[in-house]
Amino acid sequence: MGLSRRTFSALAGTTALGLALGGSGGSATSAHASRSVRTGPAPGPPAADGNGHTVGFDRYSLIVDGRRLVLWSGEMHPFRLPSPSLWRDVLHKTRAHGHNAVGVHVAWNYHSPAPGAYDFTGVRDLDLFLRTAAEAGLYVILRPGPYIGADVDAGGFPGWLTATEGRARTSDPAYLSHVDEWLTQVNAIAARHQFTRGTGTVLLYQIENEYDAFAADPAGRRYMSHLYRKVRADGIEVPLFHNDKGRKGRWLPGSFDTGGRKGGWLYGFDERADPARAPSDLGYFAADGRGGGSSAARRSPGFLAEAGGGSSDPWGGAPFRGKGYAEARRTRDAAYERRFHLTNLANGITLNNVYMTFGGTSWGWLPAPNVYTSYDYGAAFDEGRGATAKLAPLHQLGHLLQRVPDFAKLDRAAAVRATDGRLKVYHLTNPDTGSHVYVVRNDTDREISSTMPQAGIEVPFTVPARDALLLTAGLALGRRKLKYATVQPMFCVTAGRQDIAVFAGRHGDMAQVVLDCSEDPVTTRLDAEAAWVYDRGLLRVTAPLGVGGLTRVKVEAAGSERPLLLFFADEATALRLWPVDTPSGTVLVYGPSLVRGVTVRGDTAHLTGDTAGETGLEVWAPRGVGRVTWNGRPVRTRLSVTNSLLAEQVVPGVGPLTLPAIDSGWRRHTENPESDPDFDDSAWPAADRKTSFSITPVPEGQPVLFADDYGFHYGDVWYRGRFEGLAPDLASVSLSYSTGTQGLLMAWLDGTPLGTHRMPVPDDGTATKGSWAKTATFTLPDELREELGEGRGGVSREGDQHVLSVLVRPMQHDQDGAADDAHKVARGLTAVTFEGAAPKVSWRLRGAAEADPVRGPLNNGGLYGEREGWHLPGFADGAWKSVDLPHTRTGQGVTWYRRTFRLAVDAGVDASIGLTLDDDPDRAYRVQVFLNGWNMGQYINDVGPQHTFVLPNGILRTRGENTLALAVLSDGTTRSGLRDVRLTLLGSAAGGVPVTPVDSPGR
Repeated sequence: MGLSRRTFSALAGTTALGLALGGSGGSATSAHASRSVRTGPAPGPPAADGNGHTVGFDRYSLIVDGRRLVLWSGEMHPFRLPSPSLWRDVLHKTRAHGHNAVGVHVAWNYHSPAPGAYDFTGVRDLDLFLRTAAEAGLYVILRPGPYIGADVDAGGFPGWLTATEGRARTSDPAYLSHVDEWLTQVNAIAARHQFTRGTGTVLLYQIENEYDAFAADPAGRRYMSHLYRKVRADGIEVPLFHNDKGRKGRWLPGSFDTGGRKGGWLYGFDERADPARAPSDLGYFAADGRGGGSSAARRSPGFLAEAGGGSSDPWGGAPFRGKGYAEARRTRDAAYERRFHLTNLANGITLNNVYMTFGGTSWGWLPAPNVYTSYDYGAAFDEGRGATAKLAPLHQLGHLLQRVPDFAKLDRAAAVRATDGRLKVYHLTNPDTGSHVYVVRNDTDREISSTMPQAGIEVPFTVPARDALLLTAGLALGRRKLKYATVQPMFCVTAGRQDIAVFAGRHGDMAQVVLDCSEDPVTTRLDAEAAWVYDRGLLRVTAPLGVGGLTRVKVEAAGSERPLLLFFADEATALRLWPVDTPSGTVLVYGPSLVRGVTVRGDTAHLTGDTAGETGLEVWAPRGVGRVTWNGRPVRTRLSVTNSLLAEQVVPGVGPLTLPAIDSGWRRHTENPESDPDFDDSAWPAADRKTSFSITPVPEGQPVLFADDYGFHYGDVWYRGRFEGLAPDLASVSLSYSTGTQGLLMAWLDGTPLGTHRMPVPDDGTATKGSWAKTATFTLPDELREELGEGRGGVSREGDQHVLSVLVRPMQHDQDGAADDAHKVARGLTAVTFEGAAPKVSWRLRGAAEADPVRGPLNNGGLYGEREGWHLPGFADGAWKSVDLPHTRTGQGVTWYRRTFRLAVDAGVDASIGLTLDDDPDRAYRVQVFLNGWNMGQYINDVGPQHTFVLPNGILRTRGENTLALAVLSDGTTRSGLRDVRLTLLGSAAGGVPVTPVDSPGR
């Protein structure tokens, strides 16, 4: 949505504290900053500026270089976006939409393919990510575990850790030896990016995550003490914290031994509000004590380390009735976010980390069993990096918290009631400025209009159903004072020689802003929708929000030499307002879909950003700026009546984009030669171990068959069991196995299919279940029993060998949320028994080949085609059969489909593209999607709910050739194959960021 035609036409005529009280080596971290820190401007955007900085806190907020800071962070995970160029895109959007920080989990399993081996290159380049965050002007909340949870395989523990001794998440020395090795690696990178050193923007560092199992146990305290001391010894000097699961007051300051170090420890907790219930009070208005969130730690600021920005979704999508993340976003929409975050603001929460702001993709074998490939999360930015409607309150609140300093220091104030008692009112005040804040919440299913005479608000305001409204009084708007407003302030900035105050709310609502004015000001209505009246020292300005676009009123004189512009916007309009701080002063831009950055050089403001459709462009800039460029091109402007630079022509958007059809030109080949009794498995490891570190018992009299014990941690695993001699009475075979959600196995005996068994689709009660164990019993067909009695080929030979072949899809390791070594539950076969005979079976197994040196250990499993490189670009598939879609086949096993396609997206266009698969949901098969050799996820046709897989630019060559390989695993119970496979445009914009191709080596 661009500027309205009416708007476009009409407007064309302090000292650092230096309290180094905690930390190591002369750290600039303070435990508690001086109480004398008064309300004032927040620190400027962070950068790796080469200067040392102080970081402290008191009960109100963080204090950075002597200034109060409200931290408004959005979580993203670099490991869920395997294209480093796109990290910059998401970070730009995060910053532009009001966040001043990014929360970052670092997954151990993503960086460590084997004990002692660590990879921080390519898509794993943590150093690059931290540099990019600093360049984007974002603080970093770094969260490297060692355990992170985060809905990833084993909660972030590496696969090889499942086959080691020692109980995880305790002070067990064997476990801690591995932890220390990991932390040494990651801390070496983190330390050189600390904001206190001026070499980066890492502001806070988290130890462990949601560790509740041993909080009251000496073993737990020893574990946390060890982590604390290790991190400090590695040179981490910024404040540390832990994210307390469920705000139970665990790991408060002083709860474990810090080796004599004082301070530098924050209490953080998480909360994911249920949209069906009213948000909980987590601070000022909570019950005292350990169950009340930040009320458990009164001397440190309220810190919501994971504030619910959406929700995960399991295979089958039971929580959202199969509608996927679109339903998560609908039920956790803008109103949900506003009600939740405003309640937190009222409770004194000044450190917020929204989990997730961008969810991304759990590509390859990264996802934990309880989630599928997409980790869209119903977040403010969707999986394709697109902005969604729920951004509106986050955008408004983020800019408000950064630019109106009163919110960094609020106290609970006297109770105030609305005239309509159904509204809940929180009242707070700033002790330095005397300003008042009112959060008015409507927990009913009906819209409510009311007044609030006790607050001096005698004109009606409206709060929609299950929503909230932020009202303020006494705020400084530049050099003027707000008496009160019936609409939420968004920000107030000074651009050039004027102040600009923006108020934003629901489209069509009538907003009133009342200013204290000792004399009648010169008031100019710049748009027809606004009205004003001056009476007895008060200027009352009213405007309907969003009618005609942005509504503006200019207030001059009456005791102030600097004019004040009042802007009234609805939510859609507010999303096109971009305040950007530069060394020359603040620049305010109106119009584009996104403003990534502004650089002022001489008399020119150089703007970069995105436009989806054509739009007007308006810029309020510091004094002396008279020219504008947009993405490197000059923009012809004129000076408007508001002293803005107004583009005389619209800025173009993105043109139409046509994607190629990919329903023809495929090559097809069937695999699983491992099911053939004559297949050579002599190079496979023998399953001959007798003991295991798994918490799954080894059945008496049987070898260890668990895949992890033989080094196969991710993806499919083949087993081949050999036995000799005749077995005329063999009636059935029972295969016990253990997997994550939606695991399966399929079996063959002497090349004859026995069938497939799969784990149940989870329901509401089992959606979070991480490990599933079943026994599949297959009755042998009569013809096969005859062969076992007569010998292969009808010739009886005492030395006849028989081969039982089993393919298991383990579907990832459970997380270890309860610290009970759940990640060590076995994966793969666990036991094999026979009815009617007791043959002596010798087993061999084979999983993935060595980890891909570029794509990493989570990319591949043990399918024959994967081991032979069928998924890679350049593989010679010329001898494969040609096929067009749709195509179906019968029988159990794996069939591969390959084809190439070319894209020719214009340079300067950011196109987000996905691959969509659709078919009759009664057909039982699953597909692994490989793009240019990268495993972009798994599709299960008869389970869902995911049908579209994001193909991230960088891995996807938007101007060149791509190789698509689909490995279709059919369970044999229905016809299967591929029906509808197509490329889908998820969004596009003119602009974007330069994208460097991700290394994708082939054959």
